[in-house]
Amino acid sequence: MQETWRWFGPDDPVTLEKARQAGATGIVTALHHMNQGSVWTTEEIMKRRAMVEAAGLTWSVVESIGVGEEIKTRTGDFRTKIDNYKQSIRNVARAGIPVICYNFMVITDWSRTNLMHRLPNGGYALRYDSVDFAAYDLFVLKRRNAEASYDPAHIAAAKARFDAMTVEQVAELERNLIDWLPARDFAYDRDSFRGMLELYQEIGVEDLRANLVEFLREITPVAEEEGVRLCIHPDDPSFPIFGLPRVMSTADDVRAMFDAVPQEACGLTLCTGSFGSNPKNDLVAMAKEFAPRIHFVHLRNTTHEPDGSFYEADHLGGDTDLIGVAAALIDEEARRRQAGRADAQIPMRPDHGHLLGDDIGQTMNPGYSFVGRLKGLAELRGVMRTIEAFREKRVA
Repeated sequence: MQETWRWFGPDDPVTLEKARQAGATGIVTALHHMNQGSVWTTEEIMKRRAMVEAAGLTWSVVESIGVGEEIKTRTGDFRTKIDNYKQSIRNVARAGIPVICYNFMVITDWSRTNLMHRLPNGGYALRYDSVDFAAYDLFVLKRRNAEASYDPAHIAAAKARFDAMTVEQVAELERNLIDWLPARDFAYDRDSFRGMLELYQEIGVEDLRANLVEFLREITPVAEEEGVRLCIHPDDPSFPIFGLPRVMSTADDVRAMFDAVPQEACGLTLCTGSFGSNPKNDLVAMAKEFAPRIHFVHLRNTTHEPDGSFYEADHLGGDTDLIGVAAALIDEEARRRQAGRADAQIPMRPDHGHLLGDDIGQTMNPGYSFVGRLKGLAELRGVMRTIEAFREKRVA
């Protein structure tokens, strides 16, 4: 697999030079300043590409061209936004960037309650605490009909947790859940977030799935024509939150999308951390089943707790068998080479990483520190090289 690195642009505290020092050859980035539904211009794309190439790297994957709420709900000026999306695909393709990752999560992107969960080794990880989340949803946000999302024991635990919180703890929890995300150029406050939730009161899972399919049936032919591959990122976490519909959380969700849009250009970003947040997902089985249409890979791990909480573990230390996932993907690469596919090498990146060493106390995008991802990439590289060497020896 091609080793790539997420870079948030010129303001990212982890520089391109550090990405290259980590051993990455490809960069995963986006024009975050143009991600409110406007067309990504060729001039801006080429400017970003020149920055990447000046550091001796290749812009391998776009992550992401944002999909606005108008497209997800098919309301307002969604037609203009889709037309702009198509033109952005064309401009990205003509700039030589072969893969476009996107997501269809409504309102929120990835959600965590704690961005500084202390680990036994003194490092810090991202954590989703189901009780803290319920405490916020029920007693701070006071979402309409929120009680229907939780059983009585969970509500009681959330009430006790909320009653023990200080004003400062509530404010930090709220910031983590609705007012923070790397590279997002807008933020919600409590009232505006409630207003966004109202948009989805009449949109169920099948409605949202239908809107996704309609969107893909429009943009996939453009991707095919231009020779680029689209790959949807799963929901994170891969279960419902805030009463919102989710359509990319399980293997059944992926199957439904592939059945509705069978073109190879419509593919999947296999994010083992996002799918892995739902313990019902078998990541090795998913890697094998969907291998021909996996166009991009995020590798990270999670450790689950009985109440539905989880935290991001060492890349090789959580509940997901990343060695088995890597083996399945390397097998797929071999099949693609035999078939003569131009996309035989699948780009991957170490997703998220613990806050470790000299990065502690420095300004970092949570989950995207240097040392933690360096450690993760080194571990994954060792796994991949070992599997490849074993495969070569077996073939010989």
